[in-house]
Amino acid sequence: MPTVTHAAHVKGDFFVDYEEKVFEDVKAKPGEKALVTFHTVAFEGSIGFVNLLQATRLQRKGYETSILLYGPGVMLGVQRGFPTIGDEAFPGHQNFNNQITKFMAEGGKVYACRFALQGLYGHGERALIPGIRPISPLDVLDLKLIHARDNAFVIDTWTM
Repeated sequence: MPTVTHAAHVKGDFFVDYEEKVFEDVKAKPGEKALVTFHTVAFEGSIGFVNLLQATRLQRKGYETSILLYGPGVMLGVQRGFPTIGDEAFPGHQNFNNQITKFMAEGGKVYACRFALQGLYGHGERALIPGIRPISPLDVLDLKLIHARDNAFVIDTWTM
């Protein structure tokens, strides 16, 4: 029987070359915009959180970045916590809220569809994380069209 002659991995070991960057580090040119849309169910997979990280990265690269929460995506912007609002019941419980708050603190804009908020999920505007701008459902398409007209970089997040 073959014998394993390599030492076991230990904390701090590397599995991959994480320092090699293959492509140039793209930065926004003055006035360039980005839009990240979320029509995704909060906590039903990693895509919502991953694209919140992408939105933050776009903002840091100099893009004027906006997030659109619509359909089930509005639930990403609702205040939560347990036992009280803002409390973290377990590590990572507030990942979405913390990332959205960080994104806005760094200059990003977040919009939430009022129809989805109230009509679909029964929440009022006071339920949103402070700083999120509620918008008319008629503004959802116009926000996307404005970004298309401005040749913005767009990431559409859809899951069901």
